[in-house]
Amino acid sequence: MISQIASAVTNPQFMMGLLAAIAAAATVLTIAIPLTEGNSLQKRMKNVATEREKIRARERERLNRQNEKVSLRQEPKAYMRRIVERFKLGDWLGTENAKKQLAMAGYRGPQAEITFLFFRLAVPVGLFLLTLFYVFAINGFGQPFAVKIAMAIAGAYIGIKAPEVFLTNQAGKRQASMRQAFPDALDLLLICVEAGMSIEHAFRKVSGEIGNQSVPLAEEFALCTAELSYLSDRRIAYENLALRTGLESVRSVSTALIQAERYGTPLGTALRTLAQESRDQRMNAAEKKAAALPPKLTVPMILFFLPVLFVIIMTPALIQVFKWK
Repeated sequence: MISQIASAVTNPQFMMGLLAAIAAAATVLTIAIPLTEGNSLQKRMKNVATEREKIRARERERLNRQNEKVSLRQEPKAYMRRIVERFKLGDWLGTENAKKQLAMAGYRGPQAEITFLFFRLAVPVGLFLLTLFYVFAINGFGQPFAVKIAMAIAGAYIGIKAPEVFLTNQAGKRQASMRQAFPDALDLLLICVEAGMSIEHAFRKVSGEIGNQSVPLAEEFALCTAELSYLSDRRIAYENLALRTGLESVRSVSTALIQAERYGTPLGTALRTLAQESRDQRMNAAEKKAAALPPKLTVPMILFFLPVLFVIIMTPALIQVFKWK
């Protein structure tokens, strides 16, 4: 059985067929998943409402029992917690950068942190053992023992970095969505503030309206509304909003809100200026992408368009030449 599996894995035609099948399945999933998704906005906003209720329960419990700590979110899975606590993964695998990435990627609470630490241990160990099995039992590529061990160590290193790369990609997607919708959100926030709404009601109103453009931004605004309502210091809520998003424009707005809260500076003027700057930044980013298209299209045009164009132009002439001969 092992020899048959090894012969199948080392067969180039089998591997090409397998890769083609994986590519076809990935294409079908890419097309089908958006069609089967539900209303993500309603689901995320429901989760935010649940989070707000948990914040209310925590603050009430904290007022009644000053010395008792109340859990805000769900407890992580028992076996993950046991492994993390037994090996003390938080001391040698947990980093402040990873915690910030978790918050910016939308994963909050102790469950997310423990899950990240667990996979940061499990993925490198699994890739190390998988690489060892492949290079020693299936196909060693004719390499000596030391090179095979080095390949297994390289697989373990990739496994250590894979969770961080995943978090970075998730945070980047959320930031791109929020960066695109933030100028419109600032305009709505400015309208609400100038209409006489308090900043809590303005954030709540904008979170409901901006969800059609960016669900992550609506979620962050709703969480900021909850923190403004239940935290003792409103400055912490603004700073948490800037930390969770990781956007410079949001940090500027948070600074303006803190200054308006502390010194009584006019908030409408600051929001109007920041909204204009955010729109200019979005336009500059779009112009930059548009300017980068011609260099990117040069190589595909040379490889794919020009040969076809030459075939279309030269084929009739060649037919006529061979016909007269």
